[in-house]
Amino acid sequence: MSGPAGRRHFLAGAVSLVATSLLAEAPARGLRPQARPRPAAGLRPRARPESILPPDAAAIIARSGLSGVVSVALADQATGAMLDAVAPTLSLPPASVMKAFTAFYAREVLGPDHRFATRLIGTGSISGGRLSGDLILAGGGDPTLVTDDLAALVRDLRAGGLREVAGRFLVWGGALPELHEIDPDQLPQQGYNPALGGLNLNFNRVNLEWVRAGGGWRLSMDARSETLRPEVGVIRATLAERAAPVFTHDDSGALEEWTVARSALGEGGSRWLPVRRPALYAGDVLRTLALAEGIRLPAAETVAVLPAGRELARHDSAPLDAVVAGMLDHSTNLTAEVLGLAAARASGGDPATLAQSAGMMRRWLRHRLGVAPRPVDHSGLGEGSSVDASAMLAALVSAGHDPGFAPLLKRIRLLDDRGEPLRAPPAEVRAKTGTLDFVSSLAGFITTPGGRRLAFAIFTADPAARRGARASDDEVPPGSREWNRAARRLQQQLVQAWALRHA
Repeated sequence: MSGPAGRRHFLAGAVSLVATSLLAEAPARGLRPQARPRPAAGLRPRARPESILPPDAAAIIARSGLSGVVSVALADQATGAMLDAVAPTLSLPPASVMKAFTAFYAREVLGPDHRFATRLIGTGSISGGRLSGDLILAGGGDPTLVTDDLAALVRDLRAGGLREVAGRFLVWGGALPELHEIDPDQLPQQGYNPALGGLNLNFNRVNLEWVRAGGGWRLSMDARSETLRPEVGVIRATLAERAAPVFTHDDSGALEEWTVARSALGEGGSRWLPVRRPALYAGDVLRTLALAEGIRLPAAETVAVLPAGRELARHDSAPLDAVVAGMLDHSTNLTAEVLGLAAARASGGDPATLAQSAGMMRRWLRHRLGVAPRPVDHSGLGEGSSVDASAMLAALVSAGHDPGFAPLLKRIRLLDDRGEPLRAPPAEVRAKTGTLDFVSSLAGFITTPGGRRLAFAIFTADPAARRGARASDDEVPPGSREWNRAARRLQQQLVQAWALRHA
């Protein structure tokens, strides 16, 4: 769920051409040469004269005409030997490529089989369908919890005989710190910049829908899923007679209040908006679902300390590797932040902010891999994160020795100059993408038909254009889409040339 940052800037140095050994920033554990895999039958690459080899990275970048700065590096994953580089120590924003660091960190600290539990707890006994005490919805940090999962919890309650609660309905999100947003320097309506905590629902987004009604508009808020569409009562939207801004948000009162400029609505539609009180949002949705099953609950109240009680129902997330694969595929910022915070807690830390948690991850990466990116969060969304291609490469070389890591990365299609998939791609590519306004990055692995695996990192940015985008306050600043398309074309050219040159 990464997207245009809209209002951020950074400083970057000048590009210089550098060719250096990866061992200058080697992981803490030594990289021992390994035998190169034998080519599959019928796929043995033929040696080509140097004169007809594809150009190296410097030549490809020079002819691309892309404005801004570029940092790239390529290495043999088995040995760590550097094969190509342009400005590999130039620090640039990683965007969502930061999630690759977070994935490696979370898998090693939490374990690939770790699951997040969401529980319903009762503080009293159930007699005649009535719970004598309080009912608590207790979050365990699950970043993938959706409305259908809450519905399953409610069905389990009903199957257990519950029909009414004599006490309170409490919600607890204290398994992780509750943070108002990921990056404060974003437009308020960006759904990829929600609040987060120990109780998260639908990636902490609520759906706003607007339809024509009686010559005007009807606005509604719901927590829709694949099968359900419960209305939300703790968040409200109203129309405003103004041209700009399109959205405003206020959560200082009893409800979260959104206003929407009438002139921006068009003929009707819907969009996801970020939630700022995630525990209350989840509790409100569960209460609506419970009523549909004939279970009466009072309005949800937050509680700071989890009361002791008996577990009445439980939902476990998928194993961590499945969660990580989804995060890397869909680039969900909330998932990345939750995984980073959970790993920090599991390591014995108690971070109160994303910056503190990211600092713990940086120290862990420096100790474990010998590299030290500078993250301000775990998703790459926040202003100020930076990394260089050589550090990214060293991390990938080390992570690549874990056979379970590379398959979690997204398969990247190789395209021709028209943007169409190649019929006979020269390699398989698994990598993490990253996109912000005037920032584009790609890092991962190239596997050639001969079985050779290459690790690569590509970071591009146009600092001056990015500063202008930040000042514009536009969701899609002028020129950003065209620049990012050109950057992605450069990435395709580099990856394909490397695959052919080093087959």
